[in-house]
Amino acid sequence: MESGFKYRDVISITDFNRKDLELLFDRANTLEQYSKSRLRLLENKVMALAFFEPSTRTRMSFETAMKRLGGSTIGFTSEEAISIAKGETLGDTIRMLDAYSDIIVIRHRLEGAAKYAAEVASVPVINGGDGKQHHPTQAMIDLYTIWRIKGGIDGLTYGVLGDLKYARTSASFTLALGLFRPKKIYLISHPLLKMRENVKRYLRSRGIEFEEVERADDVIEELDVLYVTRIQKERFPDPSEYEKVKGTYIVNMRLISKAKSDMIILHPLPRTEEIDRKIDTTPHAAYFKQARWGVPIRMALLTLIFDVEV
Repeated sequence: MESGFKYRDVISITDFNRKDLELLFDRANTLEQYSKSRLRLLENKVMALAFFEPSTRTRMSFETAMKRLGGSTIGFTSEEAISIAKGETLGDTIRMLDAYSDIIVIRHRLEGAAKYAAEVASVPVINGGDGKQHHPTQAMIDLYTIWRIKGGIDGLTYGVLGDLKYARTSASFTLALGLFRPKKIYLISHPLLKMRENVKRYLRSRGIEFEEVERADDVIEELDVLYVTRIQKERFPDPSEYEKVKGTYIVNMRLISKAKSDMIILHPLPRTEEIDRKIDTTPHAAYFKQARWGVPIRMALLTLIFDVEV
Protein backbone atom coordinates (compact mmCIF):
# COMPACT_ATOMS: atom_id res chain seq x y z
CA MET A 1 0.00 0.00 0.00
CA GLU A 2 1.40 3.39 -0.98
CA SER A 3 1.27 5.85 1.90
CA GLY A 4 2.79 9.03 3.24
CA PHE A 5 5.10 6.86 5.37
CA LYS A 6 6.79 4.82 2.62
CA TYR A 7 10.58 4.71 3.15
CA ARG A 8 10.55 8.10 4.86
CA ASP A 9 12.12 9.52 7.97
CA VAL A 10 10.04 10.25 11.10
CA ILE A 11 11.57 13.34 12.68
CA SER A 12 8.64 15.52 13.82
CA ILE A 13 4.94 14.77 14.19
CA THR A 14 4.24 17.81 12.00
CA ASP A 15 5.94 16.06 9.08
CA PHE A 16 2.67 14.14 8.73
CA ASN A 17 -0.95 15.06 8.16
CA ARG A 18 -4.24 13.90 9.54
CA LYS A 19 -4.79 11.38 6.74
CA ASP A 20 -1.40 9.80 7.46
CA LEU A 21 -2.17 9.44 11.16
CA GLU A 22 -5.63 7.98 10.58
CA LEU A 23 -4.06 5.39 8.27
CA LEU A 24 -1.54 4.62 11.02
CA PHE A 25 -4.33 4.25 13.60
CA ASP A 26 -6.30 1.87 11.37
CA ARG A 27 -3.19 -0.24 10.80
CA ALA A 28 -2.36 -0.30 14.54
CA ASN A 29 -5.91 -1.34 15.35
CA THR A 30 -5.49 -4.31 12.99
CA LEU A 31 -2.10 -5.22 14.46
CA GLU A 32 -3.21 -5.10 18.10
CA GLN A 33 -4.23 -8.75 17.84
CA TYR A 34 -0.67 -9.65 16.83
CA SER A 35 1.15 -7.65 19.52
CA LYS A 36 2.04 -10.90 21.30
CA SER A 37 2.47 -13.02 18.18
CA ARG A 38 5.33 -13.40 15.72
CA LEU A 39 4.69 -12.44 12.12
CA ARG A 40 7.13 -12.74 9.22
CA LEU A 41 6.48 -9.40 7.56
CA LEU A 42 9.96 -7.98 8.21
CA GLU A 43 11.97 -11.18 8.63
CA ASN A 44 14.83 -9.91 6.45
CA LYS A 45 15.05 -6.47 8.08
CA VAL A 46 17.44 -5.24 10.78
CA MET A 47 16.68 -2.26 13.04
CA ALA A 48 19.49 -0.30 14.67
CA LEU A 49 18.58 1.18 18.07
CA ALA A 50 20.91 4.15 18.62
CA PHE A 51 20.00 5.24 22.14
CA PHE A 52 22.43 7.89 23.34
CA GLU A 53 20.04 8.60 26.24
CA PRO A 54 18.46 6.18 28.72
CA SER A 55 15.08 4.73 27.76
CA THR A 56 12.84 1.90 28.84
CA ARG A 57 9.48 2.09 27.07
CA THR A 58 10.60 3.64 23.78
CA ARG A 59 13.56 1.33 23.25
CA MET A 60 11.85 -1.85 24.41
CA SER A 61 8.62 -1.22 22.51
CA PHE A 62 10.53 -0.54 19.28
CA GLU A 63 12.55 -3.70 19.83
CA THR A 64 9.40 -5.69 20.62
CA ALA A 65 7.58 -4.29 17.58
CA MET A 66 10.44 -5.24 15.26
CA LYS A 67 10.71 -8.75 16.68
CA ARG A 68 6.94 -9.30 16.57
CA LEU A 69 7.14 -8.48 12.86
CA GLY A 70 9.88 -11.05 12.35
CA GLY A 71 12.81 -8.65 12.13
CA SER A 72 15.92 -8.35 14.28
CA THR A 73 17.65 -5.56 16.17
CA ILE A 74 21.14 -4.32 16.96
CA GLY A 75 22.18 -1.29 18.97
CA PHE A 76 23.32 0.32 22.18
CA THR A 77 21.85 2.20 25.13
CA SER A 78 24.59 4.67 26.10
CA GLU A 79 27.49 6.59 24.62
CA GLU A 80 29.85 4.62 26.85
CA ALA A 81 28.93 1.42 25.00
CA ILE A 82 30.20 2.63 21.61
CA SER A 83 33.19 4.34 20.04
CA ILE A 84 31.84 7.84 20.79
CA ALA A 85 33.53 7.24 24.15
CA LYS A 86 36.76 7.01 22.12
CA GLY A 87 36.05 10.21 20.21
CA GLU A 88 33.98 8.98 17.26
CA THR A 89 31.59 11.60 15.84
CA LEU A 90 27.83 11.21 15.73
CA GLY A 91 27.99 11.28 11.93
CA ASP A 92 30.44 8.39 11.78
CA THR A 93 28.36 6.36 14.22
CA ILE A 94 25.27 6.87 12.06
CA ARG A 95 27.20 5.92 8.91
CA MET A 96 28.24 2.69 10.61
CA LEU A 97 24.65 1.87 11.59
CA ASP A 98 23.49 2.82 8.11
CA ALA A 99 25.79 0.14 6.70
CA TYR A 100 24.59 -2.50 9.15
CA SER A 101 20.81 -1.96 9.20
CA ASP A 102 17.65 -1.22 7.24
CA ILE A 103 16.27 1.41 9.61
CA ILE A 104 17.65 3.46 12.52
CA VAL A 105 15.84 4.62 15.66
CA ILE A 106 17.79 7.36 17.46
CA ARG A 107 17.37 8.99 20.87
CA HIS A 108 19.66 11.86 21.75
CA ARG A 109 19.86 14.68 24.29
CA LEU A 110 20.56 17.29 21.60
CA GLU A 111 17.75 18.84 19.59
CA GLY A 112 18.32 18.32 15.89
CA ALA A 113 20.30 15.09 16.30
CA ALA A 114 17.62 12.99 14.58
CA LYS A 115 17.37 15.42 11.66
CA TYR A 116 21.14 15.33 11.28
CA ALA A 117 21.13 11.51 11.40
CA ALA A 118 18.49 11.45 8.65
CA GLU A 119 20.69 13.67 6.48
CA VAL A 120 23.65 11.32 6.97
CA ALA A 121 21.87 7.95 6.62
CA SER A 122 20.50 6.41 3.46
CA VAL A 123 18.02 4.20 5.38
CA PRO A 124 14.94 5.65 7.12
CA VAL A 125 15.57 7.30 10.50
CA ILE A 126 12.97 7.44 13.29
CA ASN A 127 13.31 10.02 16.04
CA GLY A 128 12.93 8.23 19.38
CA GLY A 129 13.18 11.59 21.17
CA ASP A 130 15.72 14.38 20.74
CA GLY A 131 16.28 17.49 22.79
CA LYS A 132 13.28 19.21 24.34
CA GLN A 133 10.76 19.27 21.50
CA HIS A 134 10.34 16.19 19.35
CA HIS A 135 9.16 12.68 20.20
CA PRO A 136 6.88 11.91 17.26
CA THR A 137 6.13 8.25 17.91
CA GLN A 138 5.08 9.04 21.48
CA ALA A 139 2.66 11.62 20.09
CA MET A 140 1.31 8.95 17.72
CA ILE A 141 0.71 6.65 20.69
CA ASP A 142 -0.94 9.48 22.65
CA LEU A 143 -3.38 10.30 19.86
CA TYR A 144 -4.07 6.63 19.17
CA THR A 145 -5.01 6.13 22.83
CA ILE A 146 -7.53 8.97 22.60
CA TRP A 147 -8.81 7.67 19.24
CA ARG A 148 -9.32 4.19 20.70
CA ILE A 149 -10.95 5.24 23.96
CA LYS A 150 -12.90 8.31 22.84
CA GLY A 151 -13.63 7.21 19.28
CA GLY A 152 -11.99 10.32 17.85
CA ILE A 153 -9.79 13.32 18.56
CA ASP A 154 -11.84 16.25 17.25
CA GLY A 155 -14.13 18.36 19.41
CA LEU A 156 -12.56 17.45 22.75
CA THR A 157 -11.14 19.77 25.39
CA TYR A 158 -7.57 18.99 26.40
CA GLY A 159 -5.39 19.93 29.33
CA VAL A 160 -1.61 19.58 29.04
CA LEU A 161 -0.16 19.72 32.55
CA GLY A 162 3.30 19.97 34.08
CA ASP A 163 6.61 20.59 32.38
CA LEU A 164 5.68 22.27 29.10
CA LYS A 165 9.05 23.94 28.62
CA TYR A 166 11.49 21.03 28.73
CA ALA A 167 9.33 17.92 28.17
CA ARG A 168 9.45 16.87 24.51
CA THR A 169 6.41 14.66 25.07
CA SER A 170 4.17 17.60 25.97
CA ALA A 171 5.46 19.62 23.01
CA SER A 172 4.98 16.77 20.52
CA PHE A 173 1.52 15.98 21.88
CA THR A 174 0.43 19.61 21.59
CA LEU A 175 1.81 19.88 18.06
CA ALA A 176 0.00 16.66 17.15
CA LEU A 177 -3.33 18.06 18.36
CA GLY A 178 -2.81 20.86 15.85
CA LEU A 179 -3.28 18.31 13.05
CA PHE A 180 -6.86 17.72 14.26
CA ARG A 181 -9.69 19.97 15.47
CA PRO A 182 -9.72 20.07 19.26
CA LYS A 183 -12.35 22.23 20.89
CA LYS A 184 -9.75 23.87 23.12
CA ILE A 185 -6.35 23.19 24.67
CA TYR A 186 -5.44 24.40 28.15
CA LEU A 187 -1.68 24.68 28.72
CA ILE A 188 -1.37 24.27 32.49
CA SER A 189 1.99 25.04 34.04
CA HIS A 190 4.07 27.05 36.48
CA PRO A 191 5.16 30.37 34.89
CA LEU A 192 8.74 29.03 34.73
CA LEU A 193 7.58 26.01 32.71
CA LYS A 194 5.33 27.63 30.09
CA MET A 195 5.07 26.10 26.63
CA ARG A 196 7.73 27.24 24.19
CA GLU A 197 6.73 30.05 21.86
CA ASN A 198 7.29 28.09 18.65
CA VAL A 199 4.68 25.51 19.73
CA LYS A 200 2.15 28.25 20.54
CA ARG A 201 2.93 29.92 17.22
CA TYR A 202 2.17 26.65 15.45
CA LEU A 203 -1.20 26.35 17.22
CA ARG A 204 -2.10 29.89 16.17
CA SER A 205 -1.15 29.12 12.57
CA ARG A 206 -3.54 26.16 12.64
CA GLY A 207 -6.37 28.18 14.17
CA ILE A 208 -6.37 26.12 17.38
CA GLU A 209 -7.89 27.80 20.45
CA PHE A 210 -5.65 27.53 23.50
CA GLU A 211 -5.22 29.22 26.85
CA GLU A 212 -2.34 29.27 29.32
CA VAL A 213 -3.37 28.75 32.96
CA GLU A 214 -1.54 28.04 36.20
CA ARG A 215 -4.15 26.04 38.13
CA ALA A 216 -5.60 22.69 37.04
CA ASP A 217 -8.47 23.26 39.48
CA ASP A 218 -9.69 26.16 37.35
CA VAL A 219 -10.25 24.03 34.23
CA ILE A 220 -10.54 20.39 35.34
CA GLU A 221 -14.34 20.34 35.00
CA GLU A 222 -14.09 21.18 31.29
CA LEU A 223 -11.53 18.56 30.31
CA ASP A 224 -12.10 15.41 28.29
CA VAL A 225 -8.39 14.51 28.31
CA LEU A 226 -5.71 15.46 30.82
CA TYR A 227 -2.15 14.90 29.59
CA VAL A 228 0.32 14.88 32.47
CA THR A 229 4.11 15.11 32.28
CA ARG A 230 6.65 14.84 35.06
CA ILE A 231 8.92 17.74 35.86
CA GLN A 232 12.20 16.45 34.46
CA LYS A 233 15.12 17.36 36.70
CA GLU A 234 17.65 16.04 34.17
CA ARG A 235 16.63 18.61 31.54
CA PHE A 236 16.95 21.73 33.70
CA PRO A 237 20.07 23.74 32.84
CA ASP A 238 19.92 25.38 36.28
CA PRO A 239 19.29 23.10 39.32
CA SER A 240 17.91 26.05 41.31
CA GLU A 241 15.18 26.46 38.69
CA TYR A 242 14.13 22.85 39.26
CA GLU A 243 13.98 23.38 43.02
CA LYS A 244 11.48 26.21 42.48
CA VAL A 245 9.01 24.03 40.56
CA LYS A 246 9.42 20.44 41.81
CA GLY A 247 6.22 19.00 43.22
CA THR A 248 4.19 21.91 41.82
CA TYR A 249 1.52 19.74 40.22
CA ILE A 250 0.09 16.56 41.67
CA VAL A 251 -3.02 14.97 40.18
CA ASN A 252 -4.86 13.51 43.15
CA MET A 253 -8.29 12.18 44.04
CA ARG A 254 -9.44 15.60 45.21
CA LEU A 255 -8.70 17.08 41.79
CA ILE A 256 -10.33 14.36 39.72
CA SER A 257 -13.42 14.35 41.93
CA LYS A 258 -14.32 17.54 40.04
CA ALA A 259 -13.72 15.99 36.60
CA LYS A 260 -16.17 14.53 34.10
CA SER A 261 -16.84 10.86 34.78
CA ASP A 262 -15.36 9.91 31.40
CA MET A 263 -12.31 12.19 31.47
CA ILE A 264 -9.14 10.21 30.76
CA ILE A 265 -5.65 10.85 32.09
CA LEU A 266 -2.64 10.21 29.90
CA HIS A 267 1.03 10.14 30.90
CA PRO A 268 3.97 9.13 28.68
CA LEU A 269 5.72 7.57 31.71
CA PRO A 270 7.86 7.18 33.71
CA ARG A 271 6.11 9.03 36.49
CA THR A 272 7.30 10.07 39.91
CA GLU A 273 4.94 11.92 42.26
CA GLU A 274 2.73 13.78 39.77
CA ILE A 275 -0.10 11.21 39.73
CA ASP A 276 -1.44 9.73 42.97
CA ARG A 277 -1.28 5.91 42.78
CA LYS A 278 -4.89 5.75 43.97
CA ILE A 279 -5.94 7.03 40.54
CA ASP A 280 -4.54 3.89 38.89
CA THR A 281 -7.68 1.92 39.77
CA THR A 282 -10.15 4.58 38.58
CA PRO A 283 -11.76 4.72 35.12
CA HIS A 284 -9.79 7.92 34.49
CA ALA A 285 -6.42 6.14 34.31
CA ALA A 286 -5.52 5.47 30.67
CA TYR A 287 -1.73 5.59 30.92
CA PHE A 288 -1.17 1.85 31.18
CA LYS A 289 -3.25 1.24 28.05
CA GLN A 290 -1.27 4.07 26.46
CA ALA A 291 2.00 2.28 27.27
CA ARG A 292 0.68 -1.08 26.03
CA TRP A 293 -0.45 0.40 22.73
CA GLY A 294 3.09 1.58 22.03
CA VAL A 295 3.85 -1.82 20.48
CA PRO A 296 1.02 -1.97 17.89
CA ILE A 297 1.57 1.68 16.93
CA ARG A 298 5.26 1.07 16.31
CA MET A 299 4.48 -2.19 14.51
CA ALA A 300 2.08 -0.26 12.29
CA LEU A 301 4.63 2.47 11.65
CA LEU A 302 7.29 -0.04 10.62
CA THR A 303 4.98 -1.87 8.22
CA LEU A 304 3.99 1.44 6.61
CA ILE A 305 7.59 2.63 6.27
CA PHE A 306 8.62 -0.67 4.68
CA ASP A 307 5.43 -0.68 2.58
CA VAL A 308 4.30 -4.19 3.50
CA GLU A 309 0.69 -5.38 3.48
CA VAL A 310 -0.88 -6.67 6.68
